[in-house]
Amino acid sequence: MAEIKVFHDQTGNMLTVWFGDPQTEYICEETGDEVILMKDKSGHVIGFEKLNFDVSQSPPTRVAFETVSS
Repeated sequence: MAEIKVFHDQTGNMLTVWFGDPQTEYICEETGDEVILMKDKSGHVIGFEKLNFDVSQSPPTRVAFETVSS
């Protein structure tokens, strides 16, 4: 079963989402639009961080997940 971890830091106004093991984080890449991608050694994205994420300024967010298996 896949597990997604979501953290909201109200003090720092950051939203962090992990869909891989945070312990395998190897490098971070800033993409612009105040988004940082966390990657493992293979270069696979295992999470992201949205900077300046202010819940009081944002409309409610709906999230949909789809699993794909090979």
